[in-house]
Amino acid sequence: MLSIIASMSLFAFIGAASPGPVNIIAVSSSAAFGFKQTVSHVLGASLSYALIVYCVGLGLGEVLLMYPQITQILQYLSAAFLLFIAYKIAFTGAQLDKDDHRQLQRPSLLQGALAQGLNPKAWLVSMSGVSIFVSANNPAELYLLVFTSVSFVICVIGVGIWAIIGQVLSRLLKDVRNLLLFNRVMGALLALSVVSMFL
Repeated sequence: MLSIIASMSLFAFIGAASPGPVNIIAVSSSAAFGFKQTVSHVLGASLSYALIVYCVGLGLGEVLLMYPQITQILQYLSAAFLLFIAYKIAFTGAQLDKDDHRQLQRPSLLQGALAQGLNPKAWLVSMSGVSIFVSANNPAELYLLVFTSVSFVICVIGVGIWAIIGQVLSRLLKDVRNLLLFNRVMGALLALSVVSMFL
């Protein structure tokens, strides 16, 4: 079992720590508000991913394969939501004066959950993971609970690393011009990640 947990952890870490919308939001939030204020986003995204893994393990993945139009609807909802967040990240900095960052709003637990829950990559990675680590093992229910738990913990670590990067970068962003440039770049990267879902 320990070797399977190690394999699950590696698989989950690659998915959680690779660049993507959830991690871009984490780094830009942490750069603007600090790590502590970004924990709600990290937890929301991680809880959402664990729920996705569990639902896929219960059979939702098969439903999505049978009805690919559901995945397509999910993709469009994800694109709309993430483009809205990209806009907020890129352009809220224009409202900043040199001493007041309070006009920005940190992402909430719900926004973190939505960013992950509407992310087609999260669904595809979880479907792959469930087929590798759950479907092939008995009792499947036990392996599903283990894989769901591992996915949650590793997602907290993976997204948390990006939040820590944002905290480190915040020292460079005390100058409003640097912060504005950073926000524009992060908004553009998030928008590009949305475009890449359709390529």
